[in-house]
Amino acid sequence: MKVKAVTELNEMHSVLMVAVIAAVTMILRGLPFLIFGGKKKTPAYIEYLSGVLPYAIIGMLVVYCLRDIKPLTAPFGLPEIIAGAVVVGLHLWKKNTLLSIALGTITYMVLVQMVFG
Repeated sequence: MKVKAVTELNEMHSVLMVAVIAAVTMILRGLPFLIFGGKKKTPAYIEYLSGVLPYAIIGMLVVYCLRDIKPLTAPFGLPEIIAGAVVVGLHLWKKNTLLSIALGTITYMVLVQMVFG
């Protein structure tokens, strides 16, 4: 009997957690339309941020991805560098972000699992 009560509590906890997450996500997604919707002009600082944040985020992701490279220890960061070169090369060639990221990720995983693993 005790196991059933714990299971029901865990299920209820999971349902409530998903409901709260869904509600917060909906609120955060809809808030900009409430604040900047209609005929209001978008503030200059929001337009500025929309221009610079994508580059800042990409820069942070590059630093995050390369932070654990140990240049004095094998494989000397080669999987990360090769996969990064694949991403950059594909993006310059095809100009398709999703393709570049997908093939760069696949390249990295193949290198780490099969070549340098």
